[in-house]
Amino acid sequence: MRSDSASDVSVSPARRWPLWLWLVRHGQSAGNVAHERAYEAAADRIFIEAERDVDVPLSDRGWEQARAAGAYFSALDIAERPNVVLTSPYLRARVTADAIVQAGGVTPGEICNRTDERLREREFGILDRLTGQGIRNLHPEQAAFRAALGKFYHRPPGGESWCDVILRLRSALDTISLHHAGERVLIVAHEVVVLCLRYLLEDLSEAELLAIDAAGDVANCAVTAYVFDERLGKLRLERFNDIAHLERIDAPVTTAPDAPVAPR
Repeated sequence: MRSDSASDVSVSPARRWPLWLWLVRHGQSAGNVAHERAYEAAADRIFIEAERDVDVPLSDRGWEQARAAGAYFSALDIAERPNVVLTSPYLRARVTADAIVQAGGVTPGEICNRTDERLREREFGILDRLTGQGIRNLHPEQAAFRAALGKFYHRPPGGESWCDVILRLRSALDTISLHHAGERVLIVAHEVVVLCLRYLLEDLSEAELLAIDAAGDVANCAVTAYVFDERLGKLRLERFNDIAHLERIDAPVTTAPDAPVAPR
């Protein structure tokens, strides 16, 4: 539970943002592993035991990565560690956050730890658990729509576009600004959430966001960090997709997209 000390932080009228905002992608999941196997087999569908994407667990490698993330945050000075943890409701994100908390990666006695459904994975609708080949074979009209509209705007039936994700993340950031100004906030979520938050926090264009995406995947348990810049009066990107903590203890570095669909 959150202690009174976290809510008593004195916040300058000009500072309506956290002191620090960390974004962490969950550890490798069973879905990531299934995704890789489906592509190796040139299969149309990605087979996962969990019936719902929300229930997909971490893989063994994912647990190792989550522990490495815990070591990263626990190595910070106690007064500099997160005191607010917000997670996607998906199992793979929640257990990654739990591993960070259990490793001592948060300020003792001050933690506010809760899930927020606005931080969930993008929903893929009828394209759920299909490979790129599967989309072309089973839903060629959607492959054509996506090619015409681009990944930023294409919304599969029953699913979301990147713009839809951005819309709910605008609301989440408003909540963070209102309730957690002056605090140190850790968000544990998904690759598309990390990228779309960059779009919002840095006022990026569609082209700039897609260029970042095209440059490489966000690694499992990679750390992206923003610090409040008093001069600018806003959050400033301090590091992106940092995996040094994984490499330092020889934890595996994995970057596979989540299982529901290949072309995000």
